[in-house]
Amino acid sequence: MKILSFRRRHLVVGVAVCALILAIALYQALSTKSLPYTAALVERRDLELAVLAVGSLQPSQQVKVGAQVGGQIKALKVKLGDRVIKGQLLAEIDSVPSRNELRQKIANEKDVVAQKTETVAALAKAELALRRQRRLLAIDASSRQDFEAARALVDEQRARLAAFDARIEGAHAQVEIARAKLGYTQIVAPRNGEVVAIVTQEGQTVIASQQAPEILRVADMDAMTVRAQVSEADVVRLRPGQTAYFTILSDPDERYYGKLRAIEPVPQGFLDPPGSTSGTTGGQSSKPGAAVFYNALFEVPNADRRLRISMTAQVSVLIATVRQALSIPVAALGDRIADGRHLVRVIGRDDRVVERAVHIGLNNNVNVEVREGLAQGERVVTGMADPETSTTTSQG
Repeated sequence: MKILSFRRRHLVVGVAVCALILAIALYQALSTKSLPYTAALVERRDLELAVLAVGSLQPSQQVKVGAQVGGQIKALKVKLGDRVIKGQLLAEIDSVPSRNELRQKIANEKDVVAQKTETVAALAKAELALRRQRRLLAIDASSRQDFEAARALVDEQRARLAAFDARIEGAHAQVEIARAKLGYTQIVAPRNGEVVAIVTQEGQTVIASQQAPEILRVADMDAMTVRAQVSEADVVRLRPGQTAYFTILSDPDERYYGKLRAIEPVPQGFLDPPGSTSGTTGGQSSKPGAAVFYNALFEVPNADRRLRISMTAQVSVLIATVRQALSIPVAALGDRIADGRHLVRVIGRDDRVVERAVHIGLNNNVNVEVREGLAQGERVVTGMADPETSTTTSQG
C-alpha cells in the first residue's frame, strides 16, 4: 500500500509540473503573437523642412596672379600653402631686357631735350635778326623781302620748338611705360591670402604679348563660399537671408552653418558659348527637358582650414523648423477629410486599432508634426507587417 501511495503522489506532481509548463508556454505565445501591421511611437523631435542641394566649396576671394611682361621666371619666392600679404614679392622675371629698354627710352628723351635746346638757341638768334631787320626797314636800310624772310624764320623756329615739346612729352611717356614694365618683372601679391596653386615653375619662360600668363593663385581661405546647385523646382522657395548648412563627405556629422547671400538669376551655363561642352546655349538647354540648376551662394568661416577648395557639400537650406514637435512618420497618415485633418490608425492597449482624426503641421516627407489629436507615447499604424518577419510591433 505504501509503495502504491508513493507512486500516486509522484504521478500527481508530474501532471502538475506539465500543466504549469504548458501554461507558461501558452502565455508566452499569446503575449508575443505577431500583429498584422507595423507601428511607430508618437514622440517629440526637431523637424526641419529644407531644400536639398549638392554644392562645392570655393575660396571667398581668389586672385589669379599673372605676368604683364614676358621673360624667364628667375625666382619664385613662395611655395604652396604660404600665407602672403599685399605687396609681398612672389616671383621675379628676367629684368635685363626691360632694364635695357628703359635705358634706351631715357636716352631718346635726352636726345629730344637736346634738340629742343638747340631749337631754343636758333629761335633766339632768329628773333634778334628779325628785330634788326625791323629797325633797318624803318630807316629804309633793308628790303621788305629780307624783313619777311626773317619773320618767317622766327615762326618756323617757334613751330619747331612746339613740336619738340610734344616729342619730349611722348618720350617721357615712353620712359614711364618702360619703367612700369621694369616694375612688372617684380610680381607682388595683390591682396592678403594663401598660395593655393603654382601654375608656372621657376625657369619657365612666359610670353605676355597677347594675354597675361598665370603664375600662381592667391586665395582667402579664412572663409569659404558654397555654391549650391538648386533645381528650378526648388529655387522659387529660396531668398537671401535664409539659414543654410552643409556637411562634407569626410565628416557627415558636422554641420557648417551660414546665411544665403544671393541666388544667381541665371542658370548654370547661361554664358557658355554655342557648342560648349556644358550643353547650353544662351541659358537654354540644347536638349529639351534637361534639368536646369541655379547657384545659391553663402559663406562659412574656415579658421581651422578644415574646408578645402572643391570639396563636395551636401547642402540644406532651411525653409521652416519646429523644435521638439510631437511627430509621427508620414507613412502613418491616412486619408484627408473635409475639415483638413487626416485620419490616423491608433493602436490601443489591448492592441485594438481605432481611427482618429489629427491636425498636422510641418511635413518634411519623412516625419510630420502633429498639432492635435495624439499624445506622446501612443502607437500609430505605419503599414502592414511582413508575415515572414519576426514578431515585433513597435518602432521608434
